[in-house]
Amino acid sequence: MNKKHTTLGEFIIDNQKHFKYSSGELSRLINSIRLAAKIVNHEVNKAGLVDILGAAGETNIQGEDQQKLDIYANEVFKSALINREIVCGIASEEEEDFVTVQGKYNAHDNKYIVLIDPLDGSSNIDVNVSVGTIFSIYRRKTPLGMPVRKEDFLQKGNEQVAAGYIVYGTSTMLVYTAGHGVNGFTLNPAIGSFYLSHPDMKFPETGNIFSINEGNYAHFPQGVKDYIKYCQTEEEDRPYTFRYIGSMVSDFHRNMIKGGIYIYPASFKAPKGKLRLLYECNPIAFLTEQAGGKATDGFKRIMDIQPTELHERVPIFCGSKKMVEKAEYFMHKYPKNE
Repeated sequence: MNKKHTTLGEFIIDNQKHFKYSSGELSRLINSIRLAAKIVNHEVNKAGLVDILGAAGETNIQGEDQQKLDIYANEVFKSALINREIVCGIASEEEEDFVTVQGKYNAHDNKYIVLIDPLDGSSNIDVNVSVGTIFSIYRRKTPLGMPVRKEDFLQKGNEQVAAGYIVYGTSTMLVYTAGHGVNGFTLNPAIGSFYLSHPDMKFPETGNIFSINEGNYAHFPQGVKDYIKYCQTEEEDRPYTFRYIGSMVSDFHRNMIKGGIYIYPASFKAPKGKLRLLYECNPIAFLTEQAGGKATDGFKRIMDIQPTELHERVPIFCGSKKMVEKAEYFMHKYPKNE
């Protein structure tokens, strides 16, 4: 089959052989995410024409103002996953607690749980900048037949079965890994299908882009400040190019294609970091490593961190391997969080 004409559905079926114990649930789960992504994409693309822009007047569990599209995307993804009865639990960045999903015929017998950031970078919607969705999939820990418990969601990133993101930009792409490389699929809006457009995506070993919110420079630990200065220094291959969109999915997507590093460090204002381990950092770290890059908190591998709460925050340094290793070199010069 010509890869250029391979649809996401065909690709999933062709690659089921990688899953020794799969009986189709994971494939149906990813297909449900695909369906929800198309619905959200439609709403994002007409955001300027309907009453979906702006704040909803509520805050989420993170204490952040919820945008109308945050709430909409959250409901769309939840409904797509629940209605098809293929997950036993869902946890969302937008909600305080996880949701237990009970099947119609055989209650609590599904294998998988999903953690999701329904609309990453939603504050950019009002100014027509790319946003995204991030998802992470695990096999449950508790026995089949029982309602899911918190322990099912508090798994290390290295236990992920699959992870990915959708970027809603000039074109809409779904990028995912199931532990056998990273592949990107672009939506053809004329016929509503995702086609394999970026097979076997890889981070260049090094790059010349660094992405960080320099507005917080004064609050960064000294190791981060030193790395930023290194990136800005005139040398043979530097200064690097500074690019920061403010949507993790968009920044990460660009850096994976072009080569670069994305940093959201701890700071004196946010000593544990800002991004969520379960909804953002673990899935992005899985994708990073599957694409030949590296993802750490500046000191240790992101996917080896044991979560202790649903909305735990961590710093993250991810991207081209040599760039992350250089950032770690500067971080290790100082005691952690100095």
